[in-house]
Amino acid sequence: MPTGHIVHSFDNELNYLSQKIAEMGRHARNMAEQAVQAIITNDDKLADEVIAADHVLDEAEREIDEKAILIIARRQPMAVDLREIVGAIRISADLERIGDMGKNIAKRTAAIAQTHRPEMFYGSLEIFSSLALEQLSRVLEGYEKRSLKQINAVRERDDEIDAMYTSIFRELLTYMMEDPRNITPCTHLLFCAKNIERVGDHATNIAETAAYIMTGAYPVSDRPKGDRTYHLGTARAGKGRGGK
Repeated sequence: MPTGHIVHSFDNELNYLSQKIAEMGRHARNMAEQAVQAIITNDDKLADEVIAADHVLDEAEREIDEKAILIIARRQPMAVDLREIVGAIRISADLERIGDMGKNIAKRTAAIAQTHRPEMFYGSLEIFSSLALEQLSRVLEGYEKRSLKQINAVRERDDEIDAMYTSIFRELLTYMMEDPRNITPCTHLLFCAKNIERVGDHATNIAETAAYIMTGAYPVSDRPKGDRTYHLGTARAGKGRGGK
């Protein structure tokens, strides 16, 4: 939590931003988790609930933006206080985008349900979403506790999410090659997997912003961004990063 100030109302304002981020985080996580469950269980009603819930994050992001602007204008914060406020704006934007990812997944429920495939099609997707949502939960906990160690641990696991996405991409391609009837549902599932991968990216973005809040600097080492599935099926696929 933010350090104490002589003017207690300033503390209250900073605490409001932190609490609002926590609320957004829980809501965004629930949306993504329920969207995947809607896909797996063929639950159109749950999918509709996820889609309808997106406005909550939109409104929360606007509230944080407006509150942050008022705090900056009124308090003219410096150093860590200013980083707290700017960081809250950035984190709320990432959480709003995670909600959008959940909504995008939920929208595909009806299309996938028309050609519902065996459970093996969905097992990897469920495991993948659990990994990405675990990352999100850990980074939000690290932000709340101001634990740099926990924040850095989330950032270091970003490659694990990218690797699993590539594995799912390969798996779904295999299903499509085995039976043309799998093409439509697997194409939709590929889009779902990509949205889950983006949830992981946003969790890592939040980790970097949280590290900036606590230290005043972004992590020095660059992390790889984006998946490498564009290499699959090409001559470069087996040559790694140094291939030509």
